[in-house]
Amino acid sequence: MTIGSYYYPEQWPHQYWERDIKKMAEVGFDFTHYGEFAWTFIEPEEGKFDFKWLDEAVALAHQNGIKVIMCTSTPTPPAWLAQKHPEILMVNDNGITMQHGSRQQISWSSPVYRQYVERMVEAIAKHYGNDQRIWGWQLDNEPSHYGQYDYSPAAQESFRKWLQAKYKNIDALNAAWGTAFWSIRYSDFGQIRIPNQKELIAQPSPHAVLDFKRFSADEANDFLGFQYKILRKYISPDQWITTNLMPEHVDVDPTRITSLDFLTYTKYLVAGYDKGVGSQGFRMGSPTSIAFANDLFRSLNGITGVMELQPGQVNWGKFNPQPLPGAVRMWIWHAFAGGNKFVCNYRFKQPLTGGEQYHYGIISTDGVTPSTSGLEYINVIKEMKGLQKQYDPNAVMPTAYSRRLTAVLYNPDNRWEMDNQPQTNQWSFMQHLMRYYGALKQFGAPVDVITEDKDFSKYPVMVAPAYELLDAKLVERWKQYVQNGGHLVLSSRTGQKDRTGKLWEMKWAEPIYELIGGKVSFYDLLPDSVTGTIKAGTQSYKWNNWGDVLEANPGTEVWATYTNQFYAGKAAVISHKLGKGTVTYIGPDTDDGALERDVLRKVYQQAGIYTENYPQGIVVEWRDGFWVGMNYSDHNYPLAIPAKAKVLLGNKVLKPAEVVVWKE
Repeated sequence: MTIGSYYYPEQWPHQYWERDIKKMAEVGFDFTHYGEFAWTFIEPEEGKFDFKWLDEAVALAHQNGIKVIMCTSTPTPPAWLAQKHPEILMVNDNGITMQHGSRQQISWSSPVYRQYVERMVEAIAKHYGNDQRIWGWQLDNEPSHYGQYDYSPAAQESFRKWLQAKYKNIDALNAAWGTAFWSIRYSDFGQIRIPNQKELIAQPSPHAVLDFKRFSADEANDFLGFQYKILRKYISPDQWITTNLMPEHVDVDPTRITSLDFLTYTKYLVAGYDKGVGSQGFRMGSPTSIAFANDLFRSLNGITGVMELQPGQVNWGKFNPQPLPGAVRMWIWHAFAGGNKFVCNYRFKQPLTGGEQYHYGIISTDGVTPSTSGLEYINVIKEMKGLQKQYDPNAVMPTAYSRRLTAVLYNPDNRWEMDNQPQTNQWSFMQHLMRYYGALKQFGAPVDVITEDKDFSKYPVMVAPAYELLDAKLVERWKQYVQNGGHLVLSSRTGQKDRTGKLWEMKWAEPIYELIGGKVSFYDLLPDSVTGTIKAGTQSYKWNNWGDVLEANPGTEVWATYTNQFYAGKAAVISHKLGKGTVTYIGPDTDDGALERDVLRKVYQQAGIYTENYPQGIVVEWRDGFWVGMNYSDHNYPLAIPAKAKVLLGNKVLKPAEVVVWKE
């Protein structure tokens, strides 16, 4: 796994470039990253391009043995462009037009903006397309509006075209959106506006909201694909094209970005939003954070990297603590353990001006001294180079480990639909999913987060959390998967609606009844001040978020029952055999995830699949013959490393934020 760092020659005095790039090479970085925010330097005047300064920066990198990722500068159009064509700017849900002065203020839907993008990207592609010093290309940077959506006239028009392409005629849209409700019915596509709560007295149509979120993600994909096609006309086939996305942001979902060679991700764990595990978790982040990104992005097409990893303390969070000493090093090793091909950090030097002055770099504000986290990067680079001689390209995944291989089935439609209609202030789709995902990591299970287009058959176990939207085809695929020996776990809210978000005209969630060997009688939601109770065997559990109340068919086992409220004695968890496999349905969503974890463990046990029992915060992964153990908790943990294993790095007793690497 190669390691790199961002550098911005346009942001530093020219006399520092040679010193900085030489320092980058001296500390061991393999590659750097140019140009993502440099449009005004590449095209200082309309139609006049200047590559002299960038050529010099590329030459300095090459002279020092550093590869270059070249970026398109589309997130930061120059002031002259916004001044001449204000119609390129996005409009937020309050009707306010975003202005020049930051980044990502543009509308991907604007045809005028795309004309200028085409000319600029074509110029860069022609100039560097056959330059062997260029390793690969990054389009844009974190293409997103950071949780906001575009309501500009260009987006309005593009949304109508997207709807017309999808539904073909207005009657089909009216049927899918249920526009007879509240007399919303349309007579042509030109009448449709983007559903915007700020413009409406009551809530917008949930079907329109779901389609708008699908459109927004597809529009990002179309914008990236537009750039990809321009680049591919001119660049070498050896140069790859990617972009970096943020899995936490819902406006651009990686599973709908299909137009690039592969995807990479951005990851910041310590910014006051993620409290992690234990008293020092806010300094390390959650053990599932990098892990989930690894397992999602790697599974999309088999290859990924971390294009932007937190380099230390940052400036933009809820609060911005120092990472625990060792945490940055642990994150890099976690990226390695998850199969990434490279890791890059933002950025090499801490900026002295601009909106991220308090954002750490590898090098501190004096321009020469490594920061504390920079020293951790330097340490990891040395460690990885030292272990290269131990690499075995023919290493085979251990049998006991591969038997635990598990798929988590993910579709952003479910997330978008439930984010819009949570039904309780305690519901969070991603927290619900992470309760299951986190339990799998405690079992030491290798996980692929997959979409429906993947092959199910290679996974002994599949978990599909809160799969609210489905169709008969998916139910049949699940059925065949189980009959052939797979073990399927479903959870709260599954099967309530069809793909348009319409409730079935049949019994509640009836399409899954045969599959789960029972019925969903109804669901309940409790206030946060009221505790629901459940019993499974001799163990008791608590819940109050969401609870599907179940009824088991004859032959279906009841694994847990509700023990209070008016439905005390009713089933909370059911499981049954179907062909060679099993289906288990978990009705409640708990806060602590204990019920979900224990039910999952029982599924593995009854399937004869051995699982580990790591405490929360301990992560162990296998890659290319190397075992990697990491400690995100605030307690020392003794890992049961086999006596005959060779410890290559670290110690068997893992301290907080420490790493151990071994081979068997």
